[in-house]
Amino acid sequence: MTTTAGLDAQIPERPRHRMVDRVASILEAVARSGSGMTLTAIAKALGAPVSSTQGLVNGLVATGYLDERDRVYTLGMAPYLLNVIAGRPPVTQVPHEALEAINKETGMVTVLSAAVGDDLFYVDHVSSDPAFAYLAENRLRRSLLRTSAGWVLLAARENRDLWAYLNARPEGDSSRVEAFLEALSEIRETGICAAPHAAEKGADGVSVAVTERGCTIAAVGVIGSRAEIDERRDDLVEILGRHVATWQLD
Repeated sequence: MTTTAGLDAQIPERPRHRMVDRVASILEAVARSGSGMTLTAIAKALGAPVSSTQGLVNGLVATGYLDERDRVYTLGMAPYLLNVIAGRPPVTQVPHEALEAINKETGMVTVLSAAVGDDLFYVDHVSSDPAFAYLAENRLRRSLLRTSAGWVLLAARENRDLWAYLNARPEGDSSRVEAFLEALSEIRETGICAAPHAAEKGADGVSVAVTERGCTIAAVGVIGSRAEIDERRDDLVEILGRHVATWQLD
């Protein structure tokens, strides 16, 4: 466990609950499937008996989180409805055309990122790089601590959850934790993370917060080589800030 100056090592990560984890896994597996899943397929994905999975699936159908047709389960309307009730538009309301405009002006991979739990996901992107497109289009999990977008999203967390997350990072991330803490106040003040040197394989990025009612709900950023990001840092900050200001959700 990494313990860093400024962190309270006594703050644990929020405890997980086995049943909640299973329900979340069911919803994510069905959502990722595209065309839906049978009960047997869901149980296999969970690594759980069909008998115990059946009860969870029935409960999710009864409450509208899953739909069933011809013994195939798909995502129901309840997850969407919760956002509607809260008056919170989905992050996908950030227009794809806006990402295209940023990509055209910068010539760089452009992404819309959101955090789910302790992972980062690319919600939308514009890129001609097939390797990056694979990561984005398959909604693969990314480390919050290893991306500029992740730093923006982490900075928006309450201290209690932020300290617990940082304390739980492996020793190999200690230098990133230190660097993030040094940048934390500025990111919180500006909503910008530029060239954190946190990514691997020589990559880096610049990201800005997407806010709703004063709360950060996503980040828009550009990704490139560390050398290019360093050279164009100020210009990229200006471009991103100018574009985001035209369609900010506040």
